[in-house]
Amino acid sequence: MTQEPRGERIAKWLGRTGVASRRDAERMIEEGRIKLNGQPVTHPATFITDGDIVQVDNKPVSAPDRTRLWRYHKPDGLVTTHKDPEGRPTVFASLPEGMPRVISVGRLDLNSEGLLLLTNDGELARRLELPSNGWIRRYRVRVFGVVDEARLASLAEGSVFEGVRYGPIEAALDSRKGDNAWLTVSLREGKNREIRKVMMGLNLHVSRLIRTSYGPFQLGTLLRGELEEVQSRVIRDQLPKALPEKTGARPAPRKPHHAG
Repeated sequence: MTQEPRGERIAKWLGRTGVASRRDAERMIEEGRIKLNGQPVTHPATFITDGDIVQVDNKPVSAPDRTRLWRYHKPDGLVTTHKDPEGRPTVFASLPEGMPRVISVGRLDLNSEGLLLLTNDGELARRLELPSNGWIRRYRVRVFGVVDEARLASLAEGSVFEGVRYGPIEAALDSRKGDNAWLTVSLREGKNREIRKVMMGLNLHVSRLIRTSYGPFQLGTLLRGELEEVQSRVIRDQLPKALPEKTGARPAPRKPHHAG
């Protein structure tokens, strides 16, 4: 009988600490940035047990906290990255003091706003991003130009613009005033800047893009820059395998914080 490996794979363990996603942790191992008990880790199939000391870039990493998830109303003008080579303000630098290290579930680009999920658990982030969840991401989109409702409806069959194939997009006209219109746009799996590029293919310029929901999680009444923790029971209801059975729910007070 093959003996079961001890502990937990180091890349998964690092993912749960919020240091990096599992994929990023594996890349950091390849780059020689991870040490276990003072020795460089050379293979992702390295296992962690209680009492082991893990270092990233020679700095010790604390054991994973309980899995936590936040809803954040991202303002426009922030990039969804920990460090920006161009020196632009980032989502993570804008968060309130006392927040644990978190990563985002997917991204919103610089000029997009609305709901962004943040978690201290890289493994949870990876699961929430999986297309197999079939979760709908819904947006309110303001466009400039003449809206052709027939072409808008045809996006539900999938589309190709500038040689790139896009999956089905549900798009409906909500209101129109002069050359400006508001649309509701829904998709299940998005490529980088997909909505902007597809709208450009319809001769429409996106002047505002607000994500209002990500799967079962809603932007709701969160103000710009505001953050609210999702209760553990809600995470367990939506993702039964995301939390240990006895993880206690903690109150989820709002933390007003206005960026920019």
